[in-house]
Amino acid sequence: MDAAASSDTSGIRIEPIAAAHIDSFHHALDVVAREKKYLSMLEATPLPQTREFVMGMIAKGNPQFVAVAQNQVVGWCDISRHFFPSHAHRGNLGMGVLPAYRGRGLGRRLVQTTLKAAQEAGFVRVELDVYEDNARAIALYEKMGFAREGIARRAARIDGRFIDAISMALLFEERGLS
Repeated sequence: MDAAASSDTSGIRIEPIAAAHIDSFHHALDVVAREKKYLSMLEATPLPQTREFVMGMIAKGNPQFVAVAQNQVVGWCDISRHFFPSHAHRGNLGMGVLPAYRGRGLGRRLVQTTLKAAQEAGFVRVELDVYEDNARAIALYEKMGFAREGIARRAARIDGRFIDAISMALLFEERGLS
């Protein structure tokens, strides 16, 4: 892919997820999950559960954005607030981008947009786990201000292979954004 093509995201909108996106989001989630490289799930949850998750995120005011190209979801990023009141200042980031749309800066746009919304929603800390062999994602998260906090050894087992995960977190006050 040449440099001009790799940075072309002009036709792709980043917008808050809405009920109208759910079917397309479910499809994108399933495609990325079935790659068995990036997500903890190996296939999307059934559509009714995905619908419940998205509608719950919207109802709770948790940041969830989608990248939309030609009216189809091609990527997403969300931050789920922790359930316990003593941890409600924390959220867990999840994201994915369809293979054909990687390498164009879309992940960066999604993360930036979602982090901005999280900060505006009162989050202080955003956490994530990333498989240690996902160098592109690790580089992105580090550029966005996430710091490595530890390693969860043998965090996942996919097709009989164990994978370690790196725990990372971003604290808004450490980025000078509080």
